[in-house]
Amino acid sequence: AMAEIKFEEALKRLEKIVEELEQGDLSLDEALKKYQDGIELSRLCTARLENAKKKIDVLSKNKKGEFELKPFSEDEA
Repeated sequence: AMAEIKFEEALKRLEKIVEELEQGDLSLDEALKKYQDGIELSRLCTARLENAKKKIDVLSKNKKGEFELKPFSEDEA
């Protein structure tokens, strides 16, 4: 099942799908199937990133060394 794929693997598959779609050599049926797979992989990656972001928020410490919830900013990534 797709949900068991590692983030890096999902990203690689997604890149391959984009390449194949950009080449334009696929039949309409093949292109649609690839596109649907791409959407699913994209959602999977987004969910994994959201999950990681939540963990980062929880683990961020304040200056006193106490745990506090801190919003994740893109600048710190």
